Amino acid sequence: MVKNALQAQLLKAGLVDNKKAKKLSKQAVHEQRTGQSNEAELKAKIAQDKQKKLAKDQALDLEKKRLLQGKELKAAIIQMINQHKIRDIDGEVSYQFIDESKIKKIYLNQQIYNALVSGSLVIAKESEGYAVLPKALADRINDKMEGFIIVNNSEKNEQITDEEDPYAAYVIPDDLMW
Repeated sequence: MVKNALQAQLLKAGLVDNKKAKKLSKQAVHEQRTGQSNEAELKAKIAQDKQKKLAKDQALDLEKKRLLQGKELKAAIIQMINQHKIRDIDGEVSYQFIDESKIKKIYLNQQIYNALVSGSLVIAKESEGYAVLPKALADRINDKMEGFIIVNNSEKNEQITDEEDPYAAYVIPDDLMW
């Protein structure tokens, strides 16, 4: 009894005897069985590769979203600085500060200078230069993202006011310029 048409033709031609035909059919059945197990392993490997690719794609997507949110936040902060900066600051009094280990100098009027020294105003980095901002806005900007506020004298003033300050009794004259 022959299961395959090719085997039947080989038997008629006399090229194969019954024993070889049975052996070939058993080999075919065996290959089919082992092929099915290989297919299951192959399907499992394909599914595992799909899961890895999906996880990698999700991680890349999250990274892109995080970068995009960072850029949006930076643009919003720059817009806030441009909208709320104090515009009439030009004057003859120079104020020096450190930005990225370089000493910078801007010229201010006396009223802005006094407010800056007292800590009610701060200096923030702007796209083309520096902007003078109110302290409350600077606090909001620092809460959102660090790195924009360069000079904030209110922190220094809080640290200096100490009860054990040996020079607390000495008054510094207003006209003293360093």
